[in-house]
Amino acid sequence: MAGVQRWPLEGDTLVVESRGYNGRIDLPGGAPSTEALRITERYRRRDFGHLERQVSIDDPTIYTKPWTYSIDAILAPDDEVLENICVENEKDATHLIGK
Repeated sequence: MAGVQRWPLEGDTLVVESRGYNGRIDLPGGAPSTEALRITERYRRRDFGHLERQVSIDDPTIYTKPWTYSIDAILAPDDEVLENICVENEKDATHLIGK
């Protein structure tokens, strides 16, 4: 998978574009995908305690138009933001710090 990140692309919004999937990724609701899949994520901190994440799915091989869903997160003060790691084809786990 290849990703492109730009800051700021849209004002105060971090935009992450990912492509190069193998066609075996499960999308929300179990929706299928192909190697033409492109995912665009937009992250925006609405205010001190809220993070908005908008995800756009574009796979022209299967879908007639891109579709989007949103996730809102509450950020608690003095709390850690959990890291999300993709483990498919993982070769660097021995280099990760922590448990």
